[in-house]
Amino acid sequence: MNNKLYYQDAYIHTFTARILKQEKDEAGNWYVILDQTAYYPTGGGQPHDTGTIMGQEIVDVEEIDGEIRHYLKSPLPEGTGAVTGSINWNRRFDHMQQHAGQHILSAAFEHLFDYKTVGFHLGVDNLTIDLETDNLTADEVLKVEKLANEIILENRPIEIKWVTEEELSQYALRKETKVKEDIRLVIIPEFDYNGCGGTHPKTTGEVRAIKILDWERQREKVRVQFACGDRIIKLLGEKQKVLLGLTKHLNAPEKGMETAVKRLLENDKRLEKELEQTRERLLQYEAKELLAKQNQLVAESFQNRTIQELQKLARLVVAEDDSSLVVFASVNDSRLQLVCARGASRTENMKKLISDVLPLINGKGGGNDSFAQGGGEALVSAEQILDKLITMIN
Repeated sequence: MNNKLYYQDAYIHTFTARILKQEKDEAGNWYVILDQTAYYPTGGGQPHDTGTIMGQEIVDVEEIDGEIRHYLKSPLPEGTGAVTGSINWNRRFDHMQQHAGQHILSAAFEHLFDYKTVGFHLGVDNLTIDLETDNLTADEVLKVEKLANEIILENRPIEIKWVTEEELSQYALRKETKVKEDIRLVIIPEFDYNGCGGTHPKTTGEVRAIKILDWERQREKVRVQFACGDRIIKLLGEKQKVLLGLTKHLNAPEKGMETAVKRLLENDKRLEKELEQTRERLLQYEAKELLAKQNQLVAESFQNRTIQELQKLARLVVAEDDSSLVVFASVNDSRLQLVCARGASRTENMKKLISDVLPLINGKGGGNDSFAQGGGEALVSAEQILDKLITMIN
């Protein structure tokens, strides 16, 4: 553990080290192994640190077969011996805040309601824990959040202890440790005792605050989304910006925003319904007009009509006159859509009719004796394929 400087001092910003080796992995990505490092590798739900080594950007840090690999965008010059590493401190401290906050929140859930944490994810924008319960109420969330922030405000120390497996019995661990040697405990006295290999601040006060943002049931567990420290300030700023923009657009105060949005959505649904009814009436009018113009055989070409609209129009035509037969074609970009339909008093097979022309456009289709549709490449014009269909009908 002596070469893992992040365990000796989580607050370290820069360090020097010697290159032990530099090579490519199986995927052809360059990495270096150092005799010591302050870069935390991905593990335990916490992402890796970033930064630079001799000005080269680190894109990943992984511990593989006991070695910590520092993946670089490009290799360091040959013959490089001693190097300087510089940690991306904002990212490191964010991870310290979030990880310590997770310990506090998980312990609060267990203290108050005996809900154990069985999963943890720390992402760039998302921070979650999975609780071993199938239900979580708003009242429970408020109580847990209150306790967690009280622990933060008390500014309790966050202690690190290395213990043996035999010494574990001295501590009331929140969960059983997975490792059997080099066991690292993260301790908030009289509140939380937990085996953990992540980076943490020295006191709970540095977490600053915890806010539960949302929760949802997933199978037999509940996933809780939350934020800690500087992330809360960032989220508040982002949400406030959105809220202020909405107050201007909707001409409503912040407290009346929910009502204003509901009213807007209700109006939108009403307008959508009215528009759909208007479209239906227009299609009915169009169906009658096509019948009046072409009598029983209605053949028409279109531009940019959806297959759904063609189907609806064809059904309206044959419903208006059960002795009619409809063939529609529409070119949409590089696609050609076809619809064939017949009224109840006719006997032509629409599925066979459309199947006979689909090879001309490398198309596919389906349907039944009275109604069929298909589509393919626009290798011929809509008018040409209509002429072919009319010839086959006659």
